[in-house]
Amino acid sequence: MKPSGIGGQAVLEGVMMKNGKEYAVAVRKPDGEIEIKKDTYEGITSKHKLFRVPFVRGMFNFIESLSLGMDIINYSASFYEEEGEKEMTEAELEQQKKKDDTIMGVTMVFSVALAIGLFMLLPTWLGGLVKKFIFPGAAGNHLVTAALEGAIRIAIFIGYVAGISLMKDIKRVYMYHGAEHKCINCLEHGLPLNVENVRKSSKEHKRCGTSFLLIVVVISTLVFMFVKTDTLWLRLVSRILLLPVVTGISYEFLRLAGRSESKIVDLLSRPGLMLQGLTTKEPEDDMIEVAIASVEAVFDWKAYLKENFPEVEIPEVEISEEAAHE
Repeated sequence: MKPSGIGGQAVLEGVMMKNGKEYAVAVRKPDGEIEIKKDTYEGITSKHKLFRVPFVRGMFNFIESLSLGMDIINYSASFYEEEGEKEMTEAELEQQKKKDDTIMGVTMVFSVALAIGLFMLLPTWLGGLVKKFIFPGAAGNHLVTAALEGAIRIAIFIGYVAGISLMKDIKRVYMYHGAEHKCINCLEHGLPLNVENVRKSSKEHKRCGTSFLLIVVVISTLVFMFVKTDTLWLRLVSRILLLPVVTGISYEFLRLAGRSESKIVDLLSRPGLMLQGLTTKEPEDDMIEVAIASVEAVFDWKAYLKENFPEVEIPEVEISEEAAHE
């Protein structure tokens, strides 16, 4: 396997692929056509070297991913607006866009706050509660508290992922998520990018956001074991303050996993790959076509294969006689 450097995200009826500063969103419109939007994204990590320092860059990259992710989700959803919204004047559309941007910003802040509360603060409170009533003899043992808290955090996270995977709309997004992974795996294993090769490629990938979130949950348990306090509010505050540290360590491990062929790294990556069984589904061929269109908009996969897999025979683009005459 040869890392390609590209990454992506599934959206409503589409896929986003990012290569460096460039990204493309391909969406299957209601009429069946594929709409492709190509743009560049220069986040905060490109503005100062400090934001690219190992173990520091993790938190900033995570924030950038959230920001770009919200933008492209909003873009893909715009193709499925109500008819009344499509008939707005330019002034009304501009006003609606400002309103949508405000709502998107509030939603992102609320989502982050909810995630911190659900996956960081709630397990901390429940961990102390469980220890108090079930393990009263372990009072003052911070390792027992951290272990209980970690177990509860993992249970809540897996339960949340499993729960939303049952939603109908989310199932289709997860199918596009599978198409995104399959395209990247297809290339990184030296296969020409076409529907047949993508279909037989794996839908699990070590650099997936699902794996990253699970790594955050596990790393947080280990990091929090070094915090020794029986005071609940201090434990809660420490969880928030240590979040950048946890995110930084998790991000570096994910980068390592994406490049390494080490058996140890593969073993440590296995739980994340298993969890992707919930967040990725086998895509239909028309979904694979959308993912391929997104890749080709920002990534020269033929040049990549020639450089990294010179033994692979790359098919030439067939040109019809009519096209040749034109």
